[in-house]
Amino acid sequence: MRPLAGPVLITAAALVLAGCGSSASSSSSTSSSSAAKLSVKSAYMPQPVTDSMAAGFLVIENDGGTADELTSVTSDIAQDVTVHETTGQSMREVAGLKVPAGGELVLRSGGDHLMFENLRHKPKEGETVSLRLNFTESKTITVEMPVKSATYQPASGQ
Repeated sequence: MRPLAGPVLITAAALVLAGCGSSASSSSSTSSSSAAKLSVKSAYMPQPVTDSMAAGFLVIENDGGTADELTSVTSDIAQDVTVHETTGQSMREVAGLKVPAGGELVLRSGGDHLMFENLRHKPKEGETVSLRLNFTESKTITVEMPVKSATYQPASGQ
């Protein structure tokens, strides 16, 4: 009986390790289901009043269990698109804005927003501007942003 102890221990160890492997892969699939799940709504750009600069507003919803961060934005319409945070009456460019788990990041007039700088052409009401939102964890999201009148106010109070 003694000679079987070695193979039995090896087989038992292999089963334990195999069990750990399947457990690890199942837990990683669980964590991916709690990953950030981002979508965009209510995007618009008021028709710019200058030839060089425009603002953009939208809402990024996160239906996932993990926060993410908007880190950069690009668009063919502008040389630079920057992310701005507004606090009180002052705004400043920031490296990113958090999109909370189970919440939303609201970019709105008078609040946090996008600035399209060094416009390649001045978009007019009725046109659509394409932009790409880049995040820390999630894949890039391409958004088609309609250009509204310069005085447009969303009905939702965004």
